[in-house]
Amino acid sequence: MIEIDWAEEAGRLRASAEGEGDWNAAVARSLVRDSDKVVADIGCGGGGMAKALAEALPSATVVAVDADPDVLGQARQHTAGLVRCELASMDEGAEPLRRAIDAPADLIWASASVHHAADQQAAVDALASLLAPGGRLALAEGGLPARYLPWDLGVGEPGLELRLDLAQDRWFKVMRESLPGSVPMPYGWTEALTRAGLTDATTRSVLTETPAPLTPERLEGLVQAFRTRIARMAGEGHGSGHGHGHGHGHGHVVADEEWLDPEDLAVWKQLLDADGPYYLGRRRDLAVLSVRSIHLGYSPR
Repeated sequence: MIEIDWAEEAGRLRASAEGEGDWNAAVARSLVRDSDKVVADIGCGGGGMAKALAEALPSATVVAVDADPDVLGQARQHTAGLVRCELASMDEGAEPLRRAIDAPADLIWASASVHHAADQQAAVDALASLLAPGGRLALAEGGLPARYLPWDLGVGEPGLELRLDLAQDRWFKVMRESLPGSVPMPYGWTEALTRAGLTDATTRSVLTETPAPLTPERLEGLVQAFRTRIARMAGEGHGSGHGHGHGHGHGHVVADEEWLDPEDLAVWKQLLDADGPYYLGRRRDLAVLSVRSIHLGYSPR
């Protein structure tokens, strides 16, 4: 089983909010309407999208909702008074969320949060019920695995990053199964939106690319992110694994399990050793190529 300690994750989520400002701003501008009055970010994490929504639509009330007080505290600091921050859990259904955001809402954003709900369809149903007529629900879930590393790093077997993605996929399966009362959702997100009573459900994916060489700050952030991922895959730590937000109220318990082959784990330790000859932080050929999907549905008028 898997446990996610969201209090420990709060700092990482805040760093993600700060590092993804441009992406959040571009997506927020594409989602808002001038007529929107109430906008909510459910499972707001570090508050990055909530802040972007408030900046894109200064006339609206923007509410950032999260289930963990430490995470919400980071969001409150990051948004610096631009949004209203409320503590509520998606696990408890629609009513706590309705009170938190003073629904109905014209736009609800939920990024990498619904996949932490035991019953994902029930969570989508709850979010859809909070919309005003003609309102939109936008779920940021899935996409393609990001790419940062060359295929051949000069140490270990080529394809190291691909095998890390496979390990994380196995981790994610166990995380889902570890949720109390976990319910499979054997269909895609647009189908989930449609089953929730929303119309014209569609998906668009946003590509983000930062070519090599990365700035020293971006490179250091990437190395730290790999450290977190490898610690989790080595059974040394906890984390969400697939995304930047959350909206549930409980951790999940993970058995101490190593998800990576010992040979690959040894290579990763060399790559993350600042004093070693293969340290990633000294390379000039790391880049960022990310594709994230946004699934959008409309409440009937």
